[in-house]
Amino acid sequence: MDIFAIVLWPIKWAIEAILVGFHWLFTFAGLESEAGFTWVLSIAGLVVVVRAALIPVFVRQIKNQRKMLEISPDLKKIQDKYKGKKDQFSREAMSRDTMAMYKKHGTNPLSSCLPILLQMPIFFGLFSVLNSSFQGLNGVGFLDEQLSREFGRATLFGIAPLGSTMVTSDGNGWVIVIAAILIVLMTASQFITQLQIMSKNQSPEMKASPMFRQQRILLYLLPVVFLFSGIAFPLGVMFYWFVSNLWTMVQQFIVIRNLPTPGSEAALAREARLDKQRQRRGIVEPDPEAPGALAVEEPKKAQRAQPVSKNRSKKKGGR
Repeated sequence: MDIFAIVLWPIKWAIEAILVGFHWLFTFAGLESEAGFTWVLSIAGLVVVVRAALIPVFVRQIKNQRKMLEISPDLKKIQDKYKGKKDQFSREAMSRDTMAMYKKHGTNPLSSCLPILLQMPIFFGLFSVLNSSFQGLNGVGFLDEQLSREFGRATLFGIAPLGSTMVTSDGNGWVIVIAAILIVLMTASQFITQLQIMSKNQSPEMKASPMFRQQRILLYLLPVVFLFSGIAFPLGVMFYWFVSNLWTMVQQFIVIRNLPTPGSEAALAREARLDKQRQRRGIVEPDPEAPGALAVEEPKKAQRAQPVSKNRSKKKGGR
């Protein structure tokens, strides 16, 4: 057993436990044990468990983005300080000052990639589990001989085995067609997710930073990587990746709508929505100088009655 297999063993064991657990749940609900739809739903359940476990990492990622926004003016000062200096000493000094700034504020620009990096072992683990089942081998844990055989024979839409790839399609045209569709869906969902972050949830300071330019390069580079790497992934792994991307897309939409980056386009849109809600509830009065605004007449103050002393009231009564 090589070192890679030793590292993947506990990951594969956990993946098999989750897959078999969801498979038992769906068969208990009445689905057929050998049906490909049952195993596809089990893979979707694996996505839910993994992404739910990564929610704290996602929250940390948001906090890190906020910190990066706070220190962006200081980073700009460091860049301006060494602007135009191409010598090795200046580059090293700029790198030291930048890393000191990150350390001081407890942030790191690479932490935005942490959710993707943490999922990579899951991708490789699921790839290995699918490949073993597709070859008729038993799993390392909960996938016994019968379940492994069922998982290996499971298909998408009854025509394309989950463990097959474009390379190992054996002349099955449906595998190539479905794999191509999944690659396009994976790439599109990843692109849309990153695009909505960069277009709506970035402040003007962040858009002017070099890190934003690097993100724009990755925005167009990653889809190309997915297009070429997808041909070697089994359909089950690509389905996992696509569902995970959908989770990310919805999650980012909710965060951008409700917790946008201060100063971003999404933050301005949220303030506009809140202002309309306040006006509808009557909490905020409309601007009287705005066109079409109705002037609100202030209520007249009632005249205060002056107190009358007892002697004056008796004197009036005597008259």
